[in-house]
Formats: sequence, structure tokens, C-alpha cells
Amino acid sequence: MRVVARHLSKHRRTAIQIVAVGALLAVFAPASAQQTASDWQQSVQDEVKAQHLDAAMTIVDQRLAEAPDDMEAHGWRGRLLAWNGRWSEGEAEYKLVLDKFPNDADILTNLADVLLWQKQYPEALAVLDRARAISPSDPEILSRRARVLSLLGRTREAHSEYQETLQFDPNNQDARGSLAGLRGDAKHELRIGEDVDFFNYTDDAQTQSVSLSSRWNQRWSTAFGVTTYQRFGEDAVKFLASTSFHVTARDWISVGSAIANSQDVVPTNEAFFEYGHGFRIENRWVQGLESSYQQHWYWYQGAHVLTLNTSQIVYLPRDWTWSLNVTGARSGFAGTPIDWTPSGWTKLGFPLQRRVAGNLFFAVGSESFAQIDQIGRFSAHTFGGGLRYQFAERQDINGYVARQNRTQGQTDTSFGLSYGIHF
Repeated sequence: MRVVARHLSKHRRTAIQIVAVGALLAVFAPASAQQTASDWQQSVQDEVKAQHLDAAMTIVDQRLAEAPDDMEAHGWRGRLLAWNGRWSEGEAEYKLVLDKFPNDADILTNLADVLLWQKQYPEALAVLDRARAISPSDPEILSRRARVLSLLGRTREAHSEYQETLQFDPNNQDARGSLAGLRGDAKHELRIGEDVDFFNYTDDAQTQSVSLSSRWNQRWSTAFGVTTYQRFGEDAVKFLASTSFHVTARDWISVGSAIANSQDVVPTNEAFFEYGHGFRIENRWVQGLESSYQQHWYWYQGAHVLTLNTSQIVYLPRDWTWSLNVTGARSGFAGTPIDWTPSGWTKLGFPLQRRVAGNLFFAVGSESFAQIDQIGRFSAHTFGGGLRYQFAERQDINGYVARQNRTQGQTDTSFGLSYGIHF
């Protein structure tokens, strides 16, 4: 009996130990799982701070393989996809999270950013309206909403939204800077310019210009200008007018014409049209592309020129831009056969300070088409650079310098300066 009692006592102790271990696991297992979840999030945050986005994505994918329904992981995947320029995929991840948690203001804000980067401004505004209803005093939401309103041309509402942002966050530098740069009801730009060419084989040339550009609404804009020329011993005055219509948010059409007095240094008549389209590009290195095609007719006294032109503007990170322009000119001047002549230029634009931007450019064969200074008589290479300084909220100065080296030892050094005011 003692032996049996000892066996029963031993089994009883074992059972008690099993129950105790089970109780401990029941108590500490959720905490352990929570610690594991927080561990992967901390690892992701560390990789993001180190700008190792691919490594962060690997961690998130591993987490989703273990827990496919982890909405926090889906949210992080959406952020990483968006930061890598894969906007449509990031958009899909955010919408997946919002299906489960429709009132997540942080995810709504991230979704609005992706739509904004894709230039889907009305859709971004609708999402921010939802986020603002959930968190009406969040300065991040208010500031983003103000930016979208500004891009939609609703400047008065944007101005009010930036002011409300500063009420909740007086030290918000983004809102303060944007509010200072917001032009309110300014629809017009008046620009006055002066250009000077110094030739090593003839007298200097000068050009004076005055132009007025107006953006009447999101679809229509116009431009008018008057330019006076003093070139090769002749004077000329040219009047130009053009209008542009945005068929969609990414497509536009422009038409225009110009007339000048009778002379040999600029065309007496001009006509042109342009079609352009903006492309959405999901890439961390390229944020967008604008491509356009233009035909331009020039009529001189006893001569004519047709140019076919294509232009690309690539939008790069940190507000850099790269432009490429290629032109084919079909010229028919008196005493020369009709022929096609190519030319082109490229320009790199970049910010220097908050109010200063610069550019560098290079051109090949980009001569004017004037009857005296006609294309085809020589080849040329041009290089130069420029600066734009916004010294007041609605005023700026643009300047450039260029050097053109031509065949037969000819050179042309150009300087230009213009002043613009917005009202």
C-alpha cells in the first residue's frame, strides 16, 4: 500500500506541475507574442531610419508570411511600396487596411499622399476630407489638405486651411512657408526682359520683351507678348499671342501665332501648335514625365522654315528636373536648297536654397532661323547656366549666361535678365 501511495503521490505531483506550467504559458504567451510583434516593427523602423528600404520590406514580407492578416504589417508594406515609387501597389495595401479599419486617420493620410503623387488631386482631397472628419485638429492632415486645395486652384480655401494649421501648430514650418508662398488670387504674370548678344564678327544685338501670362482656371490659359529686336543693323517688332487648353488633368493643347514688321532678322509671320501629355511613373528615381510635340511655321520675306519639335521634362527627386528638346528644321531660303537640319538642347534644373534655383544647359545647332543668321550655314555648340531668385512673395528675377561656339571661328556670348511679378 505504501508503494501504491507513493506512486499516486508522484503522479499527483506531476499533474500539478503540468497544470502550473500550462498556467504560466497561458499568462505569458500573449506577452511573448506581443513582444515578437513589437520586435519586427522596431526592426522595420531601424531599417527605415538607415534608409534600407529593401531590408525593411524583407522584414515586413516575413511578418506577413507568418501572419497574413496583420493589418499593421500591411500598412508598413504600403508605406514602403509608396516610398519606392510603386504607388499603385501602395494604394492597394492602404485600401486593404481601410477595408478592416475605415477610420484609421494615419492610413487615410498615407493614401492621400499616394494619390497626390499620382496627381489624382480630387481623389486625394476626398480621402483627406474623411481623415479631417476623424481628426479635425491634426495639423498634418490640415496641411496636406491645404496643399491639395492649392494644387486644385482653390487658393482661398488653401489659405484658410494653412491658417487653421498654424492655429493648432504655430511652429509648423511647412504651413508657414507655404502660406508665405501662396499667391492668393494671383492669376497673372507680367515679365519684362532684356537680352544681349556679343558677336566677335559683327555688332552687338539686343532684345527687349514684355509678356503677360494668365491662368484663368484649371483648363484655360493665355499668353501675350511684345518683343523688339536690334540685330545686324535692323530693327524689328514682334507681337505674339497663344492659348492653352487642358483637355484632362494630364493632356493639353496649345495654339498661337505671331506677326512682325517687314525686315530680315525675325519672321514676319509665325504659327504653331503643341500637344502635351503628363505620364505617371512609379519609380523611386523618376517622379513624373511631361512629353510634348510641337510644329512651328516661320515665314520670312522670300523664305520659310518648318520645325518639328519634341520635348521631354523628367521630374526627379528633391525638385530636380531634366529637360531634353530635339528639333528638325526644314528650311527654304533664297539661294539654298530645301533641306532638313537637326538641333537640340538639354537642361538640368536644381534647387540651391529655398528662394534660389539654378540650371545648366547644353545645345547643339540651336541657331535662330533668321534670314541673315539662318540655320544650316554653320554648326554650333552652346553651353551656359542660369539662376532664378524669388526675392519677394510675388516677385522674382531670372538670369542666364550662354556661350556659343560656331564654325569659322565665330562666337556669340549671350546674357539675359528678366523680372517677373504675379498679381
